[in-house]
Formats: sequence, C-alpha cells, structure tokens
Amino acid sequence: MAVIPVNLLTLFSFLALLFSSSHGQLSTNFYATTCPNLPTIVRGAMAQALNADSRIAASLLRLFFHDCFVNGCDASILLDDTLRFTGEKNAAPNARSARGYEVIDTIKSLVEANCSGVVSCADILALATRDGVVLQGGQSWPVPFGRRDARTASQSAANSQIPAPSSNLSTLISINDCSLSGAHTIGQAGCENFRNRIYNQTNIDPAFATTRRANCPSTSGSGDRNLAPLDIQTPIQFENTYFQNLVAKRGLLNSDQVLFDNGSQDALVQTYSQNNAMFLADFATAMVKMGNLGPAPGTVTEIRRNCRKTNLFH
Repeated sequence: MAVIPVNLLTLFSFLALLFSSSHGQLSTNFYATTCPNLPTIVRGAMAQALNADSRIAASLLRLFFHDCFVNGCDASILLDDTLRFTGEKNAAPNARSARGYEVIDTIKSLVEANCSGVVSCADILALATRDGVVLQGGQSWPVPFGRRDARTASQSAANSQIPAPSSNLSTLISINDCSLSGAHTIGQAGCENFRNRIYNQTNIDPAFATTRRANCPSTSGSGDRNLAPLDIQTPIQFENTYFQNLVAKRGLLNSDQVLFDNGSQDALVQTYSQNNAMFLADFATAMVKMGNLGPAPGTVTEIRRNCRKTNLFH
C-alpha cells in the first residue's frame, strides 16, 4: 500500500509565484461540440473508481495539486520517464506516494473512444478531481476547459518546488487562503510525515497522540509507510471536520496544526469549524483559481493521446 503524505497545505507559499501564469481561453463550454459526453464519462468513471477504492478522490486531489504546482496544470506529473527527461513521478514528494495514475488512464481511454484526440489529460485530471470531491460530499465548482498537455516533465522542478509537510505558518499564509487546507478532510498520511508531531510536539491532544503512536513507532525507518487518516472521524467525507480537529489540537501534520496555534489564521479556522457551507464555498472558489494556473507563455504543448507519453513516443 502506498504512503500518502498529503501535503497540499504546503503549496500555499509558492502558489503566488504561479498565479502570474495562467491558461488562456479556458471555457466551461470548450468541449460542448467536440466532446459533449465528457462530463458524463468522467463522472461515471469516478463513481466506479470510488466504489473500488474510497481513497481515490484524495489521491487525485493530491495529483492535481502536485501537477499544478510544478509549471502549471499541464499533466506533466502523469508522464513516465523517457530517454529525454526524468519525470516527476519519482521525485521525492511523489515517489512511493502519488497514486491514481491508472484511474486517469482508464478515463482517458474511455474519452478517446468517444472523441479521439480532443480532450487533454490536464482537463481530464481537473474534471476527475472535481468529481471525486463532489462524490465524497464536497461542493461542486465550474471546471473551465482548454488546458493543454506538457511535452516534458522535470524531476528536479518537482523536488525543488514541492515542499515538505512541515511548513510553518508564515509559509502557509503567504497567499492568505486557508480554505485549500481543507483538502486534508480526506486522505491519509504516512507515519514518517507525522512522527515528529505525535512524539515531540506539545500543541497536540494527548489522547490523539497516543492513538496515532499505536501505528507509528518512534524509531525513524520503522513503520514509515504505516498510514493514518488525516481526518480520523470522517476520512472519506468531504466536510469541515478537519477544522474541528484543528481546534481540538488533533491536526495530524505540523502543516495542519500551525493553522490553529495562536496565530493569524485561528479565527478563520474557528469559523470554518462552525460553518461547513462557508468552507465548502471558499474551497470551491480556491480550486477554480488553482485550476487556472498554466505553463509559462511560449511553452510547447499538445493534446496527448496517452497520458503517460508524449505523442512523439506514443
């Protein structure tokens, strides 16, 4: 079983650098005539995938964040290594932990059978991510289309641009949007990512720490890949319990609990903990913003026929 050290929160500090780059001409009607069945195909495939694996919504959400974070939402994370480049799948933040590639492959095959060579892998990942969240109780948001796929990927960029799950508060609030942290209301993390918190930190509920220690030995290298839910009460329900846990000092990762630790985000976390509708609405807005991140102007892109390979090597 793969470890899922979901560190979506830690992306905040660098998102500001990316917002200057966005896709042009994105539209919710982009495939209205060329692939009108796209929403139905993706929603049906995601429903089947979630029936088989309740973790898949969190996994795709993480893939989407890690894709958009490195040079924009261009499906570069989906590319396998080639003789021309070493891709992002085996970068430290993704190796042994990023998952869900096969689900995107399945959806891509279904879409290609319906409208070949039309829909980008980047758009499929964006739509599948949204549908996964909705199917687990989250609020829907409009997914504009028209993204194009990268023709290369960069392991070095993934290693340098995706930080560890131990960020401090100043890093997390650099773009002042706490709502994206709510992605941790679903998904799991590996012991190696929360060991220091449950054994060494004091801003933690003692009973919660004791529970987590049962499956996470104190010795580094022992049980590193043992998993724990980021939201222990409702790990597959997308709602505001995550924020309620922060208020109760039951955040699993350091980059969770710093959002409620006598700092500038305490009031907003408290509000989200009491107002699920507000959290869901703010999260949906933030995801639209995230999805608009595009590759740098002048970047050569394409509509890949296989999400793992560029068309040149298809």
